[in-house]
Formats: sequence, structure tokens, C-alpha cells
Amino acid sequence: MSTVDYFERKLDDKRRLTIPPELRDRFASGVVVTRGFGKYLHLYPKDVWDNMVEPRLEGDILDERIADLNVQFRMGKIELSPDGKQGRVTLEQHLLDYAGIDRNITAIGVGRYWRLVASESIQQ
Repeated sequence: MSTVDYFERKLDDKRRLTIPPELRDRFASGVVVTRGFGKYLHLYPKDVWDNMVEPRLEGDILDERIADLNVQFRMGKIELSPDGKQGRVTLEQHLLDYAGIDRNITAIGVGRYWRLVASESIQQ
């Protein structure tokens, strides 16, 4: 079985992103989309978010770094379930605006999640 580290998609008129068939099992638990550290989005399988990201955000209540991470990742965070056969998720407009994504998206695997960027922003 091959590993999918990169894919390109065009959002449809309803702002839906189609997850490649090879990745759909990874998103069976659901999808979490957040703002990234820069002008891009993070696409997490829900179980990765719940088991790896969420515990890291629960750090010391007085730790300013943890507070900043919570603001970054929770502001605009959405949780979704891919639709049945086609594996699509609808991205909210405010997240697309944040990342400067119009219709063309490039997704790059970053360990256990994907970075979603405007295809036009990638310099080749």
C-alpha cells in the first residue's frame, strides 16, 4: 500500500474538499480543521487531535505559551465527518480566508496531519 504525502484538490462550489480514497480510513473517526502557525490550515484525523493535540493543549493553566497555542488552534476550529461515499468535508469560509485559499488546495503530509495551503502560494 502506498503512502499519500501530498495531494491537490479543487474545492467545489459548496467549499467541499474531497479526501483521497487512500486516506479515508485515516479520517473514519472524523476530521478537525484548525488555523496553522502561518497562512495555512491544519487537517487532522479526529483521533489524532483527541489523542495527541488535545492533551498538549491542556498544559499548565498559567503557561502563556500553552495559552497562545490554545488561542491559535481553537479560534475557528471545526470538527466534521466526511460524507459517505465521496469523502468530502466542507471547509468554512473564515478558515479559507485566513489561509488565502480560493479554490485550489495543496495538502502536504506533516507527520500525522496535513497542511492545507493555497496552491497558488507554493513556489516551484
